[in-house]
This record gives sequence, C-alpha cells and structure tokens, in this order.
Amino acid sequence: MMLQIQKKQKYSFNAVKKTLVLKSLVALFATGLFAVNSADDIYTEKLSKNSIFKPIKGLNNKQYDQYILGKSFFRIPWVESPSATTARDGLGPLYNANTCISCHPANGRGTFYKKNSNKLSRALVVRLSIPSNDSKEHKQYIKKIGFVPEPNYGAQLSINGVHGVMFEGRPSFEFEKIKVTFPDKEVDTLLKPKYVLKDLNYGDLHKNAIVSYRLASTLMGMGLIELISNEAILANEDIDDKNGDGISGKANKVYSPKTKKFELGRYTWKASTATVEEQIAGAMHNDMGLTTPLHPDENCTKSQKQCNEAPKDMKYKFDVPQNRLDAIEFYLANLRVYRPKEDKQFKKGLELFKKLGCASCHITSFETKIGKIRPYSDFLLHDMGEGLADGRVEFEATGSEFRTAPLWGLALHEKINGVKPRLLHDGRARDFQEAILWHGGEASKAKHNYMNLPKQKREELIKFLGKL
Repeated sequence: MMLQIQKKQKYSFNAVKKTLVLKSLVALFATGLFAVNSADDIYTEKLSKNSIFKPIKGLNNKQYDQYILGKSFFRIPWVESPSATTARDGLGPLYNANTCISCHPANGRGTFYKKNSNKLSRALVVRLSIPSNDSKEHKQYIKKIGFVPEPNYGAQLSINGVHGVMFEGRPSFEFEKIKVTFPDKEVDTLLKPKYVLKDLNYGDLHKNAIVSYRLASTLMGMGLIELISNEAILANEDIDDKNGDGISGKANKVYSPKTKKFELGRYTWKASTATVEEQIAGAMHNDMGLTTPLHPDENCTKSQKQCNEAPKDMKYKFDVPQNRLDAIEFYLANLRVYRPKEDKQFKKGLELFKKLGCASCHITSFETKIGKIRPYSDFLLHDMGEGLADGRVEFEATGSEFRTAPLWGLALHEKINGVKPRLLHDGRARDFQEAILWHGGEASKAKHNYMNLPKQKREELIKFLGKL
C-alpha cells in the first residue's frame, strides 16, 4: 500500500495525445503498481520539523528498505574520487554542496542565509546562460536543455572544487531599497537585488551573460505532482487570454533525457523538468557534480583543464547508477505531505484568497487517481512583469515567465529552519507581503486588489498563507 507514482503520458505537441502503458516508479517494483487506501496514508496535520521527513504509511518491507536506501543517499555526504567509500564517491570535480540535505533541510525549502550568519547559504545557487546566436550548436542546446550555457562556467556557478580543482566563484547580493505606499498610506520596503559574482577563477563571464539566482524549493509532494494528469494541467492553459481575465498561462514543453521526447514540464522555477527522476538527476549534476545515466558527462566546460583531468573512479560507469537514482526517487516520491487543518479561520482566508484572484494561478486543488491534492499552483508559466524578470530562457519560458510556485508547505519552513521563509525565485522577499508586492505582469490585478484591501483584511490573507 504505497503511493502509486506513474510515469506521465508522453506529451506530444504536434500530434494527438497518446495513451501510455503505466509504468512503476522504481525498477525494483516494476512487476506491479501500488495504491494507497486513503488520504490518511499520505498526509499529516502535524506541524513540526519532521512533518515531511517520514514515509507514507503502508510500505511493505521491500519498499521500506528502498525508502531507507534512498534516504541514505540523500542525507549522507558524497566524497571525491577515488575513495574507499565507493558507494558515495564521485563528488565534483566542481560542486556546490556534498549532500542533498544541505539545500533541502528536512526535505523542506532552502534558507537564504547560513544559520546565524549574513552569508548566503548553499541553497541559493547561481544559474548562468547566454542568449542564443542561432548557430547550430546553440540551437542544439536550446532543444536539449532549454538554454545556452555560459561558455567558461557552464549552467551553474560552483562554489567548491575537489582537491586540485579551483572553485568557479562566489555569489553575493547587494540590495536597493524601494518604498511602496498603499492607498491607506501604509508604507512597505522592498529589496531589489543586484547580483555580484566575486573571485571568478576561470576568466570573465561572457559579455552577455544572464545571471539568475535560484533558491531551493520544498521537496514535499513531488510524487503527488506527477499524479496530476497532463489534461488537468492543460485545461487551465489560456495562452491568448481568450477569456479576457488578464491571465494567460502556458505549459512549458521540455526535452526529456529519459524519453528522448518533449514532455510537459512541471518542476523547477520555470517548469523546465518533467519528472521527479529528471529533477533529481539534474540537481545531482549541477549541485554536486555527480554523473547519472541521464547526465553521463562531468560538469566541466571545455576550458576547465583541472576539472576535466580530475581523478575518476573507474569501477562504475556513473557516480550514481540507475538503481541508486531509483532509490532516491522512491524516497522523495513517497514522503509524507503536510496538510493544514481547514478550520473556520483557514476557510475564511481561502475565500479571500480566491476573491482577490490569487487562485487564478495558484489553483487550490487538482483531482488525481488518489483523490484531491492542494499544491496551490497551476504548474503553468506566467509573465510576472519586469520587476521579477531574470532574462533567462528555459525551453518555452521567456525571461519574464515563471512557473506558478506551489504554496503548500510554507508553514513548515520556520519549524524546520527557525527563521521565516524567504520567498520568490531568488529569495528577495522577506515576507508574504513583499512577495505579493513584487508580483507584476499577469499578477498585477491580484496585487492591486490586495493593496486596496483594508489593513485587517491584508493581515487576514497573510495569516492564511502562513498556514499553508
């Protein structure tokens, strides 16, 4: 009795959608599919540091062993090669963190700063790219990974290197303060970030380099997101805003290294990854420099001689073979999911949330084969306006478009980390109100509605968001 996670229907944008044979999440259990008995097997209403650090109920012994195996690879540090610890070597040569949990404490959202420090945490990574010049090479990059990597530093800046390999650089932030005045004369201050990269060890960035900071999201509910049908997500597309509500969400069409086809993107800040497995493999490659069957090459650019010549463990073809990747996928897909108590106060806040128009993008629920789930996202791309635009293209996502961020699990952040969550893709917003005030583009109307509420009602909405 485990959460049934199925591979998505192949998503064809040039032909009629095809129905696929359902496939088990993990090769170990490919002989059968599993289903939960009730929502109580999945959800917990316990608000604590360990709320989403435990498995769903009902796993049999083999499944629980697989869960524990995946958990160990997720939590225990990886080391550089060659090493006597052959199960966890292969770190780097360039990397940001040596464990997954460094960026996702207790499987939750990452923090902006290190604990009790004003230094940026490892959960805030720097994504790099350059505009396409329409060359054959660049077109291939756009097709396969959705963007063109920066020539000297690749797709992501690495802040660490193994012995003998220089790290790439250090990220830093400077902020400009912006005053916002409400109609009732309340004044709030926003922080507009200015990105600064220091100690660049591999030369200057490309003159047109695009730099975007990304804060690690919660891992809660990743398996449930895969259960949402393509049809349910696409039903909310309105690319040309035919209904005239100002909301024109669109699905991202992303290349899958697993299926070798274009699929419906549903993970990452720009919905540029299709499945849990691909999200894990991408993070391992970019954040820890680990090779997998989906990313078989080392995370080095052509000009990084030390990185390319670093020692490798030749015992295994990949740092993370498929069975270990499967175990990590199984672990993340079968975590408990926090569900807030929907008391009278919660329902009152939810009604206000809908009335303001927030639910036009942060859709409150989806029906799946195991029942209703509440991620508070439509998993579509929306133009968020000039203020949040990072200029970075990822497949169909433009420089001002982002996936609607799921809001579930926000209540856990302070319990896990002891600090309030930093919000938006780069963590610039220090609270929910700042995050709302940064909304532009398609979200401008909802922001306007919020700003024109009486202060008491604004506080009511903020309390609701804090319960999710």
